[in-house]
Amino acid sequence: MNNQSDIIADGFKIIISVGDESGIGPEIILKALFSKEIPHNIDFIIVGSKNNLEKTYKNLKSLGINNIVDPNNYQIYDIKIPCDINNQKKGNGNASFLYLKKAIEIVQKYTNAALVTGPICKKSWALAGHNYSGQTELLAESCQVNDVGMLFTAKSPITGWRFNTLLATTHIPLCEVPKQLSTNLIHKKLDLFSNFCKTYVKKPLLKVAGLNPHAGEEGILGSEEKDWINNAVLNWSKQNKEVQLSGPISPDTCWNSSAKAWRDKTAPKHDGILAMYHDQGLIPIKVIALNYSVNTTIGLPFIRTSPDHGTGFDIAGQGLAQSQSMVEAIKAAFELTRNSKLFNAH
Repeated sequence: MNNQSDIIADGFKIIISVGDESGIGPEIILKALFSKEIPHNIDFIIVGSKNNLEKTYKNLKSLGINNIVDPNNYQIYDIKIPCDINNQKKGNGNASFLYLKKAIEIVQKYTNAALVTGPICKKSWALAGHNYSGQTELLAESCQVNDVGMLFTAKSPITGWRFNTLLATTHIPLCEVPKQLSTNLIHKKLDLFSNFCKTYVKKPLLKVAGLNPHAGEEGILGSEEKDWINNAVLNWSKQNKEVQLSGPISPDTCWNSSAKAWRDKTAPKHDGILAMYHDQGLIPIKVIALNYSVNTTIGLPFIRTSPDHGTGFDIAGQGLAQSQSMVEAIKAAFELTRNSKLFNAH
């Protein structure tokens, strides 16, 4: 079996938006592109400030860090945005927003391309007047699609098994989750999820996590499962017999099988879990997969991936940022586009 670095990727393009340049985005990009895990001959286009990338390179070199690439050896779509000296956070938010907008525009020009996005600061976007709860929402709007999914995926370096968790609701307050959930929403997410998984397996095995502790304990610990979630899962399953669906499962045990499959080649495998809300899905995947987890938007006309961490403002400029999640984001962008029947026709 070939190593990732043995794979030739002639003609394939990955567009990388830098994200918030006051964070660790520029650093992890320069580190990730140095990795031998990335397939050969991917044509990278970096969207951001060339001056900032050059400064980041010089700073990292001055700190004695050599496992980085020189940005001058890469194609950079250089966007010059005037600095807001009165509000740097606002200025950085505006820049990262415009970088992503341009990156979306570029990726849609090619038939064999994917998008990788660096981390952004939602507060900075808001200060700059860009009122989106995250990059996923801007991507959906820009591509004029209604049904997208925030999927976290990770490929185990131990077993090669791909661990997938889709979120039914994303960046909303916890108190809003029961209000946003509905039979229609769960069915739409299961449709997206099953179509994604069918690009790899004929009969996907999916699970649905319960909303309440112990999946409601028959209404004692919450009524949503008893009132409608049970029926929503059952009815979707009846209409999609090519998918093996189970749930709603008690959230405190739902990911036990994921932990086993991650580290044990002989353990039973499943293809994905639908989580009801953000932290319910993100906590187990980040604990189990650590730095191998990648944020993926499914339902777009192209593959988009991103590291599963934030801007790391507290360590920016110190050379301390780990780049494994960005490496995995690049690898996943390549693999999902190369192997996908669903998302490769844009």
